[in-house]
Amino acid sequence: MYQAAADRYDSMPYNRCGKSGLCLPAVSLGLWHNFGGVDAFENGRAIVHRALDLGVTHFDLANNYGPPPGSAEENFGRMLATDLAPYRDELVISTKAGYLMWPGPYGEWGSRKYLLSSLDQSLKRMGLEYVDIFYSHRRDPDTPLEETLGAVATAVKQGKALYAGISNYNAEDTRTACRLLREMGCPLLIHQPKYSMFVREPEQGLLDVLGEEGVGCIPFSPLAQGMLTDRYLKGIPEDSRAAKSHGFLQQSELTAERMQQIRSLNDLAAKRGQSLAQMALAWVLRDPRITTVLIGASSVQQLEQNIACLENRHLSGEEQAAIERILA
Repeated sequence: MYQAAADRYDSMPYNRCGKSGLCLPAVSLGLWHNFGGVDAFENGRAIVHRALDLGVTHFDLANNYGPPPGSAEENFGRMLATDLAPYRDELVISTKAGYLMWPGPYGEWGSRKYLLSSLDQSLKRMGLEYVDIFYSHRRDPDTPLEETLGAVATAVKQGKALYAGISNYNAEDTRTACRLLREMGCPLLIHQPKYSMFVREPEQGLLDVLGEEGVGCIPFSPLAQGMLTDRYLKGIPEDSRAAKSHGFLQQSELTAERMQQIRSLNDLAAKRGQSLAQMALAWVLRDPRITTVLIGASSVQQLEQNIACLENRHLSGEEQAAIERILA
């Protein structure tokens, strides 16, 4: 029987999420990859156990995580039932709805029908009465924001979620979402955007909105699908994401210019006594508007290495300027 480490809260920093009363660990664990039905269950279980032992209390899921879709929630539900049930009140568990889950017109996007049906399915898969955060996973251009966010607010008022979140919304829609949810008596807790050294769009207004509105921020893909690691320093490994014809990282993105940036960033990280991944995570956390950074992990060792970024979070002005020169 798993027993969480007694010292699990001793070294992890916890940051206030916007203006809410909720604190989140500086590093959170996402179950986007490596926790699905095609993956080794015991490996995922070991990663989750080690994460909690290191003070990671926030576990981020979505209805479509797998593959197949739904299987990450099912596997996490197994862990909750067998290992983590005694710690439920120490965990922040989130899920989302927005991407394709089942056929027909009610199986994706942002209708009230889809969002609330999806949440019921997620709760059943995980064996939970509620999740801590329920997200609208993406903005639906064909559904009024009032309907989409009204469904999220309904989930909170029904007690099926404690907090409201959004993901992949632009700055303008985020500000509108803040107003609408506030009017519904269900303030927006957190936004989950894609953000890294190589993806800077949140700096073009979104982070300002979150700061002004008192909303937390949890960036995903802070390592740019593995580009901000040492994985591609010597080319493209056969078993890497970039070597596959499908997926979110394509070989075409690893241009000669990008490869030179990666090598230069890696050299800078080495001078700091860090891996490139650790420096990239520290870089995301440098902004006080960032509540927590969302990492993935394929092994316990990788999890430990990434969380070790917290041992050297400070980036000097000179180091930040050097990074900007490399990225320019």
